[in-house]
Parts: sequence; C-alpha cells; structure tokens
Amino acid sequence: MAWLILVIVVIAAIAVVAWIWMRGRRTKELQQRFGPEYDRTVRATGDTSAAEDELRQRASRRDSFDIRPLSPESQRAYAERWRGVQSRFVDAPPEAIGEADALIGEAMRERGYPVENFEQRAADLSVDHPHVVEHYRAAHRITAGGANEADTESLRQAMVHYRALFERLIGAEQPVLEARP
Repeated sequence: MAWLILVIVVIAAIAVVAWIWMRGRRTKELQQRFGPEYDRTVRATGDTSAAEDELRQRASRRDSFDIRPLSPESQRAYAERWRGVQSRFVDAPPEAIGEADALIGEAMRERGYPVENFEQRAADLSVDHPHVVEHYRAAHRITAGGANEADTESLRQAMVHYRALFERLIGAEQPVLEARP
C-alpha cells in the first residue's frame, strides 16, 4: 500500500513539473514571437495568463488570413506614393498625415489584412510586426484628436512612426524611403 501512495505522489510530481515546464515553454515561445508586444499586452491586461490567451487568439486570427507579400511593382509604387506623401508634409502636415494613414490601410488591404477598427488592425499587425506596431499606435495617439489639433513637431513624430511601420508593411528589405521629414 505504501508503494502505491509513493507511485501516486511521484506521478503527481512528474505531472506538476511537466505542466510547469510546458507553460514556461509556451510563455517563452510567445515572448519570442511577439517581442515587446508580449510585455505591452501583459501590462495592458495586468495578468500574464490573460495576456497569453489574448496573444494566442491574435495569432489564431492572423493564421486565418491569407497574408501575402507585395509584388516588387507594388512595393515600388507604394514607396513612390510614400515619397509624395512625405514631400507634401512640408506644406500640409495634417493632410499628409491623413494620406500616410490611408496609404498604410491600402497596403494592409492589398497584403490581405482586414482593416476594421484601429485596435483590431493594430492587434492583427502585432502578430507579424511586433517590433513596429507600437509605432503605429504612437502615430494614432498623436493624431487621435485630429491631425489639425496636433502641433507640427508632433505630426512630424507621427510621420516617423508611420514610416517605421510602412517600410515593414511593404516588405522593404532595406529602407527605400527617405529619412525625412
């Protein structure tokens, strides 16, 4: 009888160790996949388990999309359009910011991302672009009250943030866009 209790205790201990190990492995995989987005989501939810559930749901949603790279011709066309938006920033910053946001939406749509509300777009992008999605959120925060309400320096920062995402979104291996505004 004592040996039966010992076997049960050993099996239970092995199960607990295996569960802890698997949970740690899943956490490490999510941290590697989502990078800084993992930490942001944990802070936003205030609960590691809830954050990990949310990130897994994002990944599952993203996996249901048919995300495709842009053709070289589309990449060049988007890069050229971005240069135009960037040059218009000098004379009309609020309008250029609106164009930048719209151009990102077009590129997302062409790549196969849904373009529902902003939060859903950011969540979807976080799966494939976790290192630049925060730029998208920062640009959105700057312009949330309307680009006409922000000062020129804030709009310049928004444009820099948009550019960081845009370059990754169009699949530029190296920056194809000018470093201004």
